[in-house]
Amino acid sequence: QFRQLMSAELNATHDDYYLLRWLRARKWNLDAAEKMLRACLKTRAMWNVDNIEKWEAPQALREYLPYGLMGYDNEGSPVIACPFANFDIWGMMHCVTRFEFQKYLVLLLERFMTNAYQQSLVHGWKARQLVVFFDCEGLNLKQYAWRPAAEVVISSVKQYEANFPELLKMCYIINAPKLFSVAFNIVKKFLDENTTSKIHIYKSGADKWKQQLFSHVDPKIIPKSWGGELVDKLGDPQCKSLMIWGGKLPEELYIDQSNQQSDKDFTEAQVPKGDKLKLHFKVKGQLDNEQQPQQQMLSWNFRTFDYDIKFGIYSVDEKTGEKRSEVPLGTVYSNEMDEVGVISTRPNTTYTVVFDNSASYLRSKKLRYWVDLISEEEEGISELTAQMDSTQLVGKQ
Repeated sequence: QFRQLMSAELNATHDDYYLLRWLRARKWNLDAAEKMLRACLKTRAMWNVDNIEKWEAPQALREYLPYGLMGYDNEGSPVIACPFANFDIWGMMHCVTRFEFQKYLVLLLERFMTNAYQQSLVHGWKARQLVVFFDCEGLNLKQYAWRPAAEVVISSVKQYEANFPELLKMCYIINAPKLFSVAFNIVKKFLDENTTSKIHIYKSGADKWKQQLFSHVDPKIIPKSWGGELVDKLGDPQCKSLMIWGGKLPEELYIDQSNQQSDKDFTEAQVPKGDKLKLHFKVKGQLDNEQQPQQQMLSWNFRTFDYDIKFGIYSVDEKTGEKRSEVPLGTVYSNEMDEVGVISTRPNTTYTVVFDNSASYLRSKKLRYWVDLISEEEEGISELTAQMDSTQLVGKQ
């Protein structure tokens, strides 16, 4: 029945196990599972997941986001280790945009899922889930009190829950610092109860996790420094050569905002108190050289001065009049870090980008922005000549 409902959107890779993930995630509620899967397929189109391997991720992500695929458990599931305390999130958020960070997480998860699928062809369906191992020894939680860091963690958790249900088999978090439970209780609000039931947290110095982990994972694939038997070719018990170890990011990789933005025609605007700034873009049904529909992306990059602002995007189909929310209207703290993103578009549709200050009765918001239609192939690098149809300040509606 679920397959029939989704038949127009499914392809050969969407087998019964794939569909069961969504049904389990929504406790066998067919309508809720359909809504969740359709939202995920829309998000996958926004991230251009089918072509995500063509994307060259920033050096900071490739070389400093800590993780390693160590091997497989006794059912064939991939075992991923993460020396999480070595993650310099302050430095990372000065080297990449939040959009790039989340896109890279999607890229890694897609790779892990592909690996797990290949394993399942030999070991069966149980291999299609992941075992994840986080070491938090020496973790400094203070850096996550910085709003951009906290936001990227929470948005990444939300993204995972919405788009990768039932992917986690087991998660071990070891050497958790004293205040870790406080931080985790905040994150837990955004996790499904089935996901949280698979997460096991152990305080620093505890050894109970070893018995549980080694009941299904061979100690030979776990670094000796974590209680396993593995050392790398250099004799290192931490096996740094077998994974991305992380570490403090060099300032040479920090983004130079002036250079990053020099190729874009930024506009400054004042959004008066109680008003909205709306930008309208028409996507026409244009054909490319091969007479195929020309795919365009709507891309944005903006920053506010001193204060946050509400931001969202909606679309209206010019033929049917159907109105859709593309990016739900919500508060963004773009006064602390540039807000960058991109969504895929549909032909014969008008997209409206909204900077909403209608809830503020005391102050105007100064804004510096670049929003435009770009080709899917360039994905934010070269701009098309598509013109903005109109820009208007409107009162509360």
